[in-house]
Amino acid sequence: MMFDLIMIVGPTAVGKTRLSIELAKAFSGEIINGDAMQFYRGLDIGTAKIKEEEKQGIKHHLLDVLDPHEETSVVEYQAKVRKKIEELTKKHKLPIIVGGSGLYLSSILFDYKFPGPSRNEELTKKYEEFTTEILVQMLKNTKPELAKKTDLANRRRVLRALEKDNFDFQEEISSYYQNALIIGLDLERDKLYERIDNRVMDMVNDGLLEEVKSLYDQGISSQAIMAIGYKELFPYFRGETSLEAALALIKRNSRRYAKRQLTWFRNRMNAVWFKVNPENFDKTIEEVKEYIKKRS
Repeated sequence: MMFDLIMIVGPTAVGKTRLSIELAKAFSGEIINGDAMQFYRGLDIGTAKIKEEEKQGIKHHLLDVLDPHEETSVVEYQAKVRKKIEELTKKHKLPIIVGGSGLYLSSILFDYKFPGPSRNEELTKKYEEFTTEILVQMLKNTKPELAKKTDLANRRRVLRALEKDNFDFQEEISSYYQNALIIGLDLERDKLYERIDNRVMDMVNDGLLEEVKSLYDQGISSQAIMAIGYKELFPYFRGETSLEAALALIKRNSRRYAKRQLTWFRNRMNAVWFKVNPENFDKTIEEVKEYIKKRS
């Protein structure tokens, strides 16, 4: 097999899903989900989860594996994905991991350790590139009892909880897979932000409000509703804000998340980057395919 695995990374709305399908068809691959919020059943529209008809017969793994009230950890995800990679390799299928959850994706490539005490007094600045979701996972992995007492939807409180024992985080430098290819997709910032804003409105037209209202009516208060597109609408359903304000917040938070994603992937992953051509994405797909063929 040409690579141990191919991983596709990049910001939200950049085209990772479509590229993954084309690479799976071209190189006899199967796709493993690397988006933490797509683990959850019922979180479909807001997470931009691939529709059945869009899969084009390609097998997908680790989608819809949890109910909204359940939770998981990076450690559990790492074990499941590495097992799945082993299974696919034995079947002579190329594992293609695609998603935007930086810590989860990094956990596949590296082994993590949490060394304990740190004297860093600028925690907020130090972890500004980390999403709230990642910070929550760090807290759960290192201080699970404190995590149970912390408002996990409140970023500041999560940071304060991490700071209580001078928490620090670092990753192993050595790669777990010696022959992994990481493909990064990027897009000019103004065009990316325009696509993000348009995607939010498409989600609304596709039924986002109804999807979130269902979770709200069930009283879901777990990690699942921390996803962008969900947490902003809960106050709307409680009558605390207008729909216009909630949607504006989703767009803003999605743009900020995209920026943090790019920072994470550029700083922590040795990816080969491709600039997306939004007017001709097929051209981008062909460029990636040609690169893979030359490397194999």
